[in-house]
Amino acid sequence: MQDQIISNPVLDRLPKHLLQFVKPQVYEDYSPIDHAVWRYVMMKNIAILPKLAHSSYLKGLEQTGISLDKIPNMYGMNRILKDIGWAAVAVDGFIPPQAFMAFQAYNVLVIASDIRQLEHIEYTPAPDIIHEAAGHAPIIANPDYAEYLRRFGEIGSKAISSSVDMEMYEAARKLSILKEARVQDEKAIAEVEQEIDRLQSSTEPLSEMALIRNLHWWTVEYGLVGPLDHPKIYGAGLLSSIGESQACMSPKVKKLPYDIEAAYQSFDITKAQPQLYVTPNFAHLSEVLEEFANKMALRKGGLSGVEKAINSQQLATVELSTGLQISGIFTKVISDDGQPIYIQTTGGTALANKNKTLIGHETEQHAEGFGSPIGKLKGINLAIEDMSPRDLKHHNIYEDERVCLEFEGGVTVTGDIVTGTRNLKGKILIIKFKNCLVTYKDQVLFQPDWGVYDMAVGKSVTSVYSGPADHNSFDLTQMVSETKTIHIPKTSEELELDDLYASVDQLRSSWDCAHAEQILKTLKAEHPKDWLLSFELLQVARQNNESSLVEDVKSHLSDLKQRRSEIAHLLGN
Repeated sequence: MQDQIISNPVLDRLPKHLLQFVKPQVYEDYSPIDHAVWRYVMMKNIAILPKLAHSSYLKGLEQTGISLDKIPNMYGMNRILKDIGWAAVAVDGFIPPQAFMAFQAYNVLVIASDIRQLEHIEYTPAPDIIHEAAGHAPIIANPDYAEYLRRFGEIGSKAISSSVDMEMYEAARKLSILKEARVQDEKAIAEVEQEIDRLQSSTEPLSEMALIRNLHWWTVEYGLVGPLDHPKIYGAGLLSSIGESQACMSPKVKKLPYDIEAAYQSFDITKAQPQLYVTPNFAHLSEVLEEFANKMALRKGGLSGVEKAINSQQLATVELSTGLQISGIFTKVISDDGQPIYIQTTGGTALANKNKTLIGHETEQHAEGFGSPIGKLKGINLAIEDMSPRDLKHHNIYEDERVCLEFEGGVTVTGDIVTGTRNLKGKILIIKFKNCLVTYKDQVLFQPDWGVYDMAVGKSVTSVYSGPADHNSFDLTQMVSETKTIHIPKTSEELELDDLYASVDQLRSSWDCAHAEQILKTLKAEHPKDWLLSFELLQVARQNNESSLVEDVKSHLSDLKQRRSEIAHLLGN
């Protein structure tokens, strides 16, 4: 299976925790109907998008190796994508937001390899290969946009989520799967929709992930670029929706200048969008992204950052001014004058520097959690991290010394110093104690009989972000959703229709008018509601100048338009 997946050097850089989402693209599983759906959507796109899409789109179709006639093979795409420094992998529908963003940070497009049902040919709430390959892939051939996408992934993967975000992800994934299933469970759909309504009505403040997900939606998925009164499409959701790509240009859809306020505009994935945001150029996207990043705990750190990590109830990293990175599930912070003076994790915790776990500080060594004071010592202007060996000796912060360290915030650490851990530049990161007592006012934070105490060194929290500093230190396999895409076996009638589609496809290379006439006759008698096969047959008959058959097919399509008004606009004239 590994050989089926790896076909681009870019993929060699993917960390193990992302590979769990990758699945092989089993190309043989695509049916003749699937390829016909792809052809129809691409034909409509080529007819419509030259007038509506950003100029990079059509150029990118060729550059990214996307065929108009057949569903793209991921291996072929990867051979071409490597020339622009990108790759593509197949996944099963929606994946967790952090993982999705992380793939982007590694210049990897995530492509849901399933394809929409014929009934959802204009738009599907589930990610599919039309949306991903025909929507996202071509536009990344534009270098400015590709860099924005990479940078967005880099920043977005560090955004802190809330418990509501993960519930919303699971609900949205389940709803998209249920709605795209060939046999729909209306009761189950209604239940999930109620759950989504409940989550959306939550009064909990929007998390960083919820806010940056909004920015992603209004740019990467549904963005417009250019003058406010005459923009072009670059968002993949619009590029892959043959209905909304035209409708979005209507005056009924409000066009707003894109700015950071878009982060606070929610969206509904199951409906057409009532407003869209227009960026003057791709460079402006990066400006807004950096403006948002400056507000994130990733860059601000501090008490608010630690509190976000605690509220998320998920794995996060707190980075101190020394560069020490503490990764775990944060459960407690003590503050003084608006600053964190003590932080605490619960459960397996790893300590790292420069995203590499320090030897002796893996999760096994801190299986019960980790706690440490933060700040400067009381009455001493020089922080521990800034002390030279002589300064440390002067203040008895030295091996084999018993010391009482009283911090400005009121935390006191008393114990026998065993040793210290330093970084490559000699800056002290951790001080190890035995016989140690840690207190704050009347609280005992650590006591001697708990064993060795490792105290982090840092005068401030400089950064807080989602996930671990070193992904190899944690088992992240639980990130894969238990809700799987529904694949229902086809009925005998559906299999017969598949065979008819395959027969018409064969006529493209080996024309047989009598066989084509028989297909039309069978179609009318046994599959009177199907319209796409007639459309395919019309194309092949025209290519072979069979005027009599062309008129018969046109007559049948005209009858279909009368009987099925809901598809009349798909057939044109």
